[in-house]
Amino acid sequence: MVTSLPRVVIAAPASGHGKTTIATGLMAALRRSGHEVSGHKVGPDYIDPGYHALATGRPGRNLDAHLVGEDLLVPLLLHGARGADVAIVEGVMGLFDGQIGGRGFASTAHVATLTRTPVVLVVDASHASRSIGALVAGMHAYDPDVPVAGVIVNKVGSDRHAREVVDAIDLPVLGVISRDDGIVAPSRHLGLVPMDERDDAAAALDRLSERIARAVDLDHLLAIARTAPDLDAKPWAPAVTPVAGRPRIAVAGGRAFTFRYAETEELLHAAGAEVVAFDPLEDAHLPDGTDGLYLGGGFPEVHAAAIAANAPMRAAVREAVLDGMPTVAECAGLLYLCRSLDGAPMAGVLEADARMTGRLTLAYRHATAPADSVLGPAGTVATGHEFHRTHVTPEHGPTAAWTSDGRRLGFASASLHASYLHLHWAGAPHLAEAFVSAAARGLAPSRYAPTATAPSPLVPRDYSTTDSAARVRPRNEAVDRDHTAPAEPLRHHGDVEAVEGRLDFAVNVSSEPRPDWLTDALLRGVARADRYPDDRPAARAIAHRFARPLEEVLPAAGAAEVFGLVARLRDWRRPAIVHPQFTEPDVALQMAGHEPTHVVLAEPDFTLAADVVPEDADLVLIGNPTNPTGRLHRARDLEALRRPGRLLVVDEAFMDAVPGERESLAARSLPDVLVVRSLTKLWAMPGIRAGFALGPADVIAGLRAVQPPWAVSAPAIEAMVACHRPEAAAEASGRASRIVRHRAVLADGLAELGIAAVPSEAPFVLARVGQGIHAKLAAAGYAVRRADTFPGLDDRWIRIAVRPPELSRKLLTALRIELS
Repeated sequence: MVTSLPRVVIAAPASGHGKTTIATGLMAALRRSGHEVSGHKVGPDYIDPGYHALATGRPGRNLDAHLVGEDLLVPLLLHGARGADVAIVEGVMGLFDGQIGGRGFASTAHVATLTRTPVVLVVDASHASRSIGALVAGMHAYDPDVPVAGVIVNKVGSDRHAREVVDAIDLPVLGVISRDDGIVAPSRHLGLVPMDERDDAAAALDRLSERIARAVDLDHLLAIARTAPDLDAKPWAPAVTPVAGRPRIAVAGGRAFTFRYAETEELLHAAGAEVVAFDPLEDAHLPDGTDGLYLGGGFPEVHAAAIAANAPMRAAVREAVLDGMPTVAECAGLLYLCRSLDGAPMAGVLEADARMTGRLTLAYRHATAPADSVLGPAGTVATGHEFHRTHVTPEHGPTAAWTSDGRRLGFASASLHASYLHLHWAGAPHLAEAFVSAAARGLAPSRYAPTATAPSPLVPRDYSTTDSAARVRPRNEAVDRDHTAPAEPLRHHGDVEAVEGRLDFAVNVSSEPRPDWLTDALLRGVARADRYPDDRPAARAIAHRFARPLEEVLPAAGAAEVFGLVARLRDWRRPAIVHPQFTEPDVALQMAGHEPTHVVLAEPDFTLAADVVPEDADLVLIGNPTNPTGRLHRARDLEALRRPGRLLVVDEAFMDAVPGERESLAARSLPDVLVVRSLTKLWAMPGIRAGFALGPADVIAGLRAVQPPWAVSAPAIEAMVACHRPEAAAEASGRASRIVRHRAVLADGLAELGIAAVPSEAPFVLARVGQGIHAKLAAAGYAVRRADTFPGLDDRWIRIAVRPPELSRKLLTALRIELS
């Protein structure tokens, strides 16, 4: 069967030259000029075909010689292009880059040769001019069987730069595109953000289409496409034997599960299944009458908090899989079935936990099934690919899903097949037939209902992994609460927002585990809880650490207790609090019958000036670094606030997060300055109320006089002693240095998104994201601290706790999506 199909491959010398942007723009521009366009992608990538589908109005298709074999490339191309008058094929990596060790196998050049398709090169000229000509000439001459027919020059800086580049290129130049960041798709740890996660995708595509139509000669491109010779092959068809009955297969979709090949669903339909979609983020239960589950790929690591928050769906999936519902899970699906992902509870089907890592796994695999499963009998052979930055522990169950290169991978049982391996079922249609047959066998008795039956032998029937999830508030209830202003704003704290099921960026407590020596100290304190506590050892350790006389040290049950003691210390005439600031001093003063004056520093950087505080203020409270702004005030500016008859209280609860504790007043004996410290943040023990005050002996004596007896618990005393020993200093320094590095990732990401943030020296960042974003992040499963409860701030601001980079990048991706 001979078929005429105008077609062109859009390739590049390497990744990053703009293939996806330009290929997608060409598809959209041609469609809007009246053409029926089909989009195709060389290689296994799922994300680019999503953009192609939006541009063409047709399913995006993949052409991968490894996944489906060389013989199927042309049939699959013709299948995807049925009814189209032109096909645009986007390449992968550099033109000649393919399977490692395969001498270009599965490369763009390999696919272009097999499909006899002319190539148009996209070349990034942002860092060169005439050298681009040499680069193009080399690409053109490297392999005479790869017909490079034209060039599109991308990212030129000026008209003069463009003329210099074009003059150096001997091939036809179809267009020149200048730098335009407005048409670049956002990216994340595995490439571009999927189209389904971009609310602005359609608008961005409109801009891109117009830009490409102006910059590229579409008629010339079509002329090149029409030089492609006819193809002598039959279009691929999803030919499998339909099974008896019509089982219903539920396919995971939505923002977290965007990866699957179009041919997979076509094969399921051809095998006799009814395919229905469900969203693990939004839906509360599986579709009625579900007989089988297909959990494909995606980004559950980005949406782990939102997945965890949807406890009803996690419970429904767990129930169904453990009750023996035939289930196939690939990559993201594997993670979803684990007990946890980066600490967030998942479905809990597998005795395994997943976490993000810094290592990218990217490889083609040849795999064999070691045992019978829903995808076929033992010995079933498949080719697939892995693409992830997560790791599952253990790597396999008692029965592995696959063996590959001597390794056992994934988890399998009579009803489940879960692994990292992505498969293109067009290359192995028997997989679809086996899966649908398994679903059909249980059709009569196993129509899904949310009731328990016999457990699967895969894991013990133990619901302890989901007990915490069952206590999570329903998502809508949590979202509604976040839209409501707190009844007592000054008593609002981040722990109220960090409900189970959300990724916690609201609480300013270190996410690092406590050191063993600190845990040992806490246990010693518990062992000594059979006697009344004596805080003198803690006072001595603190006095030694800061070189202060013992009478200038007061251990306390956290910094909050100190504020309460200060409020009752004297009959203050005019207490003043420098805001935005931690609100517990406000609460303490009001409870003691005082009405504090609020001194509000000005946006955007909340700089302190001595003249902003009323001269008659006899008590001044200020944070350094300040919560929530992260502003580290200079010590000399703080000292400028001293006045005769005034007590200056400096809250240094976060000073231990500042390397070297520069600008601290803790080690200075000043007659009118009280420094308040907390150990709960850096050392991750908020449940152990441990803090202290350093100040003039008469002030400390006055505070002790109003402090209840035995106010500091035995575990807190042991913790204070341990944290002020010399050996703790190195650990504290390391933690502070890591906070600086991790905060830079968050701050840089916010800047990249165009979000204004206050320069911070604390383990948190105050960011102005705009109204409504706090609630949107909560709905997406991310807890950030609302800032409108701090005097001087409104609901445009949020406070974001510093977390390890892999977690910060998830939040940044969620912010990018919500802001779009």
